[in-house]
Amino acid sequence: MFETKRSFRSLRAVWLVTAGLLLTANVFAAKPPEVSHDGLHLVPDTKLDLVYLKPGADFSIYQRIVLLECAVAFKKNWQRDQNSSDPFRVSKKDMDDIRAKLAELFGEVMRDELSKNGLMPLVDAAGEDVLILRPAIVDLEIAAPAAADMSAGRSYTFATSTGAMTLYMEFYDGATGEIVARIADRKAGRNSSRMMWQNAVTNRADAERIIRGWAVTLREGLERVKTMSVPVVPQ
Repeated sequence: MFETKRSFRSLRAVWLVTAGLLLTANVFAAKPPEVSHDGLHLVPDTKLDLVYLKPGADFSIYQRIVLLECAVAFKKNWQRDQNSSDPFRVSKKDMDDIRAKLAELFGEVMRDELSKNGLMPLVDAAGEDVLILRPAIVDLEIAAPAAADMSAGRSYTFATSTGAMTLYMEFYDGATGEIVARIADRKAGRNSSRMMWQNAVTNRADAERIIRGWAVTLREGLERVKTMSVPVVPQ
């Protein structure tokens, strides 16, 4: 049986390290491997940077979804780089607050979008017809950390973009705990041809826009595979 939400939280740090290593090896590689370390096959020409599927996976059997809490990890050395000119600019508490608020925003947007068609209702427990979604945002970069707590405020930073982040999500069979798919995709905030003042409002707006885009892509993809009567076999 798939691990509970509580045990998932206890393993989050280890999983984020693994996710980061996989992303470094795959997402940013010139040519991602055709077959992953755990036997998933690369699907070409998708809307996301990377899509891996288990050969023969039949997504039509899934009637419900469990969405686990989103884990969040900053880009390596991000805090050090931000504090290079001011050692007190970004504290550990600032980073913890950003992680918590971004994870909360991710859950709200994903649940809202995935619930729109009612095709696969969201539930809290694994089962025979349940697909488990295990999301993480990794390599998080924010251009305006002083205002990056995702709430309104008066702090501003002069920049051309609010930053970037990468979605890493694994899909598990709710009865066996076996992984059936993996996706990864990196998105950046809105870029401008001129310098602009960035603040917490623009940070949140860009984060919500990016997450909403991922959620729509995921919902539409699940709608397509849900209606397939034959297993999905990567070519």
